[in-house]
Amino acid sequence: MSDSILMQVENGVATITLNRPQVFNSFNREMAFAMQDALDQCAANDEVRAVLILGEGKAFCAGQDIQEITNPELHPGFKAILDDHYNPIVLKIRDLEKPVVAGVNGVAAGAGANLAICCDVVIAAESAAFIQAFSKIGLIPDSAGTFFLPRLIGFGKASAAMMLADKITATEAEQMGMIYKAIPDADFLATAQKTARKLAALPTVALANTKKALNQSFYNTVEEQLALESKLQIESAATEDYAEGVASFMEKRKPVFKGK
Repeated sequence: MSDSILMQVENGVATITLNRPQVFNSFNREMAFAMQDALDQCAANDEVRAVLILGEGKAFCAGQDIQEITNPELHPGFKAILDDHYNPIVLKIRDLEKPVVAGVNGVAAGAGANLAICCDVVIAAESAAFIQAFSKIGLIPDSAGTFFLPRLIGFGKASAAMMLADKITATEAEQMGMIYKAIPDADFLATAQKTARKLAALPTVALANTKKALNQSFYNTVEEQLALESKLQIESAATEDYAEGVASFMEKRKPVFKGK
């Protein structure tokens, strides 16, 4: 893994830090592959039960590194940028059988905004902002932005946000349902970390199955979704964590889930 992506695992939480602060954590090819590698490591490591994504410095992520796409010697082409860089990152986040928290510490623009909103829980500092910046340079929103944003805030607001490229403050994002919570800056990091630790201590299989059901809800009929819920509920009920949850409830004590 390159220095552009940092990762540490502690208390069941893998903290992935986007680490190109000099360019507001914008992605180049090296960083995109390093991010994919970090997500693969999270999937393979049983000690990891939740993931927290943060940005180093003032920004969360400014999207694509413009220097890369304006340099003919570096530009891999837009097909490669999407097919090889961003699309796999989005799919790895959604397919990861562990909850992913986006801790948006500063501006999240372009692909950076859309990578944040594809996570399971989005917490932002009140000074942070989200910008669908694509139209400013003659591009369309990518990184599944046209998929997730209309489902989060509705067609009309999503269309306006993408076409006008207005800055949406974290508080506005919370009010319109784009993110889970906007937190005062002084409390932001502690809250994001606490949220990730809380998720890591919950029944991992049940959370993974919840994520699978939510993913399929975008496509299924009611009948198909009911059948999927039945299947996943049976799987969840067969776990050690379910037995522990029931036992702790009956014994009036705090459960100790092991993610099994």
